[in-house]
Amino acid sequence: MNLRIGIAGIAIESSTFSPHRAGLADFDVRRGEDLLRRYDFLGKEWAQGVDWVPLLHARSLPGGAVLPEVYDDLSAEIIDKIGSAGELDGFFFDIHGAMSVVGRQDAEGDLSTRVRAALGPDVLVSTSMDLHGNVSRELGTAVDLITCYRMAPHEDAMESRERAARNLVERLRSGLGKPGKAWIQVPVLLPGEKTSTRLEPAKSIYRRVAEIADEPGVLDAAVWVGYAWADEPRCRAAVVVTGDDQQLITERAAELAQAYWGARDDFAFVAPTGTLEECVAAGLASTARPFLISDSGDNPTAGGAGDVSWTLGQLLTVDELTSGNATAIHASITDPDAVAACVAAGVGNPVQVSAGGKVDSGPAGPVELAGTVFSLSEDPVGGTVAVVKAGGLHSILTSRRKPYHHIADFTLLGLDPAATDLVIVKIGYLEPELYNLAKDWLLALTPGGVDQDLLRLGHHGVLRPLFPFDPDMPTPNLTPELLPPSQ
Repeated sequence: MNLRIGIAGIAIESSTFSPHRAGLADFDVRRGEDLLRRYDFLGKEWAQGVDWVPLLHARSLPGGAVLPEVYDDLSAEIIDKIGSAGELDGFFFDIHGAMSVVGRQDAEGDLSTRVRAALGPDVLVSTSMDLHGNVSRELGTAVDLITCYRMAPHEDAMESRERAARNLVERLRSGLGKPGKAWIQVPVLLPGEKTSTRLEPAKSIYRRVAEIADEPGVLDAAVWVGYAWADEPRCRAAVVVTGDDQQLITERAAELAQAYWGARDDFAFVAPTGTLEECVAAGLASTARPFLISDSGDNPTAGGAGDVSWTLGQLLTVDELTSGNATAIHASITDPDAVAACVAAGVGNPVQVSAGGKVDSGPAGPVELAGTVFSLSEDPVGGTVAVVKAGGLHSILTSRRKPYHHIADFTLLGLDPAATDLVIVKIGYLEPELYNLAKDWLLALTPGGVDQDLLRLGHHGVLRPLFPFDPDMPTPNLTPELLPPSQ
């Protein structure tokens, strides 16, 4: 008989420091065949002989905390569909690990516990996560197999999901039952821009993760950086090594935890940093073109609201840009009202809008932007998109939150980032296409809901002591715990 494996999950990265609230419209909710189409690997040979049972998967661009009624409705539907799915052998639990819900804590711990109760004790659960997720004891106990990405940027995201699903299938076919799980949290909380696997020490740590996962007696190994922009006790690094040799997985989990703790002072930003003013001045003085600048504090793919106007306000004071002596692109500000005004004005016509600062007004309120409507377009993610040209500065305004990671994101607007002096993007570390495009780049330490300066954000709900909030904290006990089998 074929194995029957259910698929479900809710995935979002939620900054509790962002005033944005994630509603149902923020989620791409999939059911049935539409859900199965998300996973190309289900057509591979190892996945044959499995009846994949699509329940519900909801995935959102990172943002603020999820509205509680949205979480309650989505999670209730998952539980209801488990109840009506018939007998299942396994469950593929596709989550992020950094979802926050307004007024709640440890959303994934709650969801996994409810999923386990609905499935019963015998169904094997395999969980795929982002390495910027958090692994509480509740989450680790409720599931049986758990893994996360090994690359940041996340070029192995789908590969990691496939590993989670394939491990589940192979485990079920082996008849070996539930493996052991050696779990340990490490009291370090760093932003992804300091823990990119492009650089040491993360590069070597994650290389070692893959080596350990291939050892006899080990089924998988994972290191989570944790999510730096949520203020919950679970937010910290974590290690889980899964397998049948309990002594070995415990030793390897301790090794990885010690390596991460020992490297805490060595993690550095993925690029040179500075204030926005310093980065713009350096970019204008450089001969490298295009010169990219990360506007990191309002990065929508880390949870920023997307409408912080502070950087745009600063750029509009730079004479070389406003005079047209130098060219720049700023991507982007979410403001449906400003976009509507641009649509009303029409391409080629003058326009004046109050842009941004309406959702996250902390760093700055709306900024007055006067110029010419350069282009208008429709985008499946960003909705209606307008570009306003003011001197040499092209400001991208979107009606819905959207990241700008690909060259086509710009060229579809009539912009050529390769031929532009400065490209300022709301992002942290550069995604692959932008990384390859940049002749040089800097990371600007700008304000917003995902401020890279964690110490000025005001964490108070995390467990202390915690590095870097307590740089002189004593050496923690990093003895892994063998979590009990899920019940």
